[in-house]
Amino acid sequence: MNPSAIRELFESVRRGKLSPDEAVARLRHMPFEDLDFAKVDHHRALRAGFPEVVLAHGKTAKQVASIFARLARHQSSVLATRATKEQFAAVRRVVRNAEYRELARAIVLKRDRAKYGKGRIVVVSAGTSDIPVAEEAVVTAEVMGNDVEHLYDVGVAGIHRLLAHRKALFDARVVIVCAGMEGALPSVVGGIVRVPVVAVPTSIGYGSSFQGLAALLGMLNSCASNVSVVNIDNGFGAGYVASLINRL
Repeated sequence: MNPSAIRELFESVRRGKLSPDEAVARLRHMPFEDLDFAKVDHHRALRAGFPEVVLAHGKTAKQVASIFARLARHQSSVLATRATKEQFAAVRRVVRNAEYRELARAIVLKRDRAKYGKGRIVVVSAGTSDIPVAEEAVVTAEVMGNDVEHLYDVGVAGIHRLLAHRKALFDARVVIVCAGMEGALPSVVGGIVRVPVVAVPTSIGYGSSFQGLAALLGMLNSCASNVSVVNIDNGFGAGYVASLINRL
């Protein structure tokens, strides 16, 4: 939809030919920006509640920088996940106030400091080795405008470490739990809280963990009814869905 078409749309609303809701419905289907190697969706937020996020993995540094810069022109917050330092360096040359969250491997531009979440999201990791996945969830939830607290290295091998943080868990509106090995921690957390638990299996573990498959299957078979599961190492997906829940 070109600028003249947009003006015509708003003129139709002003004259009463279209309702505001009908105009928004049409705007939801406005086109993308074609960069040849990528088609940048500037209206994802209008349709889905949050702007397009860049998956940096598999892209060149120049491609990531180009997409990031185009998104930064149109929105207050931009997130690129699974990014390298080389890709960040390229982004920083065109978006000077972008930041690199090394543990999460994320490039962040956050100009909007408003809070959109209704409560707090608590991100839990079973072990220190699970922290990178947990940090991806933390960064995603923060960029989407949530208060976030993290509890790290509180796995079932020393359950007293988790129980020492009962108040934080009880006060949460959504809990994200990242665990590798046998993936038992989400079931434990699900059994003691009354809010949604988003379980993230990680690829941490010895041979028979099968790079996170054992944890994934364990979480899918959880006996705690409030546990839902995202894909292996998908901290971004967990942070995103937890943010949507927290906005309800």
